[in-house]
Amino acid sequence: MQKSYSKEYKESLIKKMMPPNAVSVPQLCKETGVSDVTLYKWRKEYRNRGIAVPGDNSKADDWTAEDKLAVVIETAGLNSAQLSEYCRSKGLFLPVLFPCV
Repeated sequence: MQKSYSKEYKESLIKKMMPPNAVSVPQLCKETGVSDVTLYKWRKEYRNRGIAVPGDNSKADDWTAEDKLAVVIETAGLNSAQLSEYCRSKGLFLPVLFPCV
């Protein structure tokens, strides 16, 4: 029988996979009891929607090109103050994402 999770619960677990938390899928499985297959599927769905959800690596240097592009797209319309706030909230360092900044 397939278990159903609320949208809010799903989003809360996805946020845990994002910096600055960057909890790995195996760790979330242990903490929540949600299967790794389900968590990987959710992460893939978010990535396909253009939302940056890095892999189990917590360092932005190790992110895929797709994840970095998603961050660039998410931040395209932000001014420098908003971009700085975005990066702080995600635990990011600007030169890693934008080497020319």
